[in-house]
Amino acid sequence: MTIGGAAQPERRGNLWTEALERNPEHSKNYADRWRRIEASGQDVYGEARLIDAMAERGARILDAGCGTGRVGGWLAQRGHTVVGVDLDPYLIEVAQEDHPDADWQAVDLGQMDLRQPYGDRIRFDLVVMAGNVMTFVASDERRLVLERIADHMDPDSRFVCGFGAGRGYSFDEFFADADAAGLTLDLRLGTWDLKPAADDFLVAVFSRR
Repeated sequence: MTIGGAAQPERRGNLWTEALERNPEHSKNYADRWRRIEASGQDVYGEARLIDAMAERGARILDAGCGTGRVGGWLAQRGHTVVGVDLDPYLIEVAQEDHPDADWQAVDLGQMDLRQPYGDRIRFDLVVMAGNVMTFVASDERRLVLERIADHMDPDSRFVCGFGAGRGYSFDEFFADADAAGLTLDLRLGTWDLKPAADDFLVAVFSRR
């Protein structure tokens, strides 16, 4: 799209909800696939192991866009206090069934405002966002999602996010949105097992300004 001679980024809606509109079985198929993968014995916990290595014992961890609870559930089993949020109620039900040690909530990340019983906002030691979540977010809500994440971080918290290239959201756009949301890029990697920065995949570690 071009306005006044300058190319403008394409606007699009949330890709997950659009997929559900096309196929109401999308969430069930996704959950069934991950259950089969986990049951097969494949290692699907690389992201969680990295977060566990970064965390103090019993850390407060937010699994943002948690899906079926693969990452947050593994961390909860190791003694961390985990809250997982996802906009898809079906996936939250699967997470609750498969990983009962964590607190799973059906929440849109762009509207996330997690509170203690006495009213204060919950703040986390670490926030993890695995599984290409940011690339599913509607283009006009990306910065808002990152702002909500920053709102739930302590001053010494870290936010770790990973996603692949070629999904309609460039790494440079992501870095610009994160900066505008009050996040400082501390480390850029190419994989969850700490390989150097690459062009095809990003794992980024942020702190809150």
